[in-house]
Amino acid sequence: MRQSFSEKIAIPEGVLCSYSSDIFSCSKSGSELKRLIKIPGTIISISGNEIEFSCKKANKNDIKIIKANLAHMRNMFRGLNKKYTYSLEAVNVHFPMILKLDKNKLIISNFLGEKVSRHATILPNVDVQIKGAKITITSNDKEAAGQTAANIEKASIVRNRDRRVFQDGIYIIEKPGRAE
Repeated sequence: MRQSFSEKIAIPEGVLCSYSSDIFSCSKSGSELKRLIKIPGTIISISGNEIEFSCKKANKNDIKIIKANLAHMRNMFRGLNKKYTYSLEAVNVHFPMILKLDKNKLIISNFLGEKVSRHATILPNVDVQIKGAKITITSNDKEAAGQTAANIEKASIVRNRDRRVFQDGIYIIEKPGRAE
């Protein structure tokens, strides 16, 4: 059943927000995050320190999309105050792997004794630090940090071998969760 739906979210102190041509951007003290928000039939307006989503004829799917975008905005606001941190650990049993950073790629050499190096893409505005077997990923953007961690984990998947014996790889051991 279609109904009129309106939802508001407060903008935290010190955060500047703007919305033009389907791009929502917020900034605070030199950090800026942008996100494409395109919801047909929904009007997004910024007034004072509030962002309002309003839809005249919203069904349950429209309401779900609006609430999902509100959650993304809350993540953006949290990211401007405190960076998101993912911790990964390189585990090797058979062959010692070598991890190197090269601009926007992480190069994994000697993985399971392979001659060809594996590569993982590092997204823009994401900081990656390697200290021995520990990899730390930090960013203001939760989605970019999470996708970079997933790219690194996926690059070290063991194929065509028994996973019970060949447990080598790079695994996410800590990520930001609901406890924050």
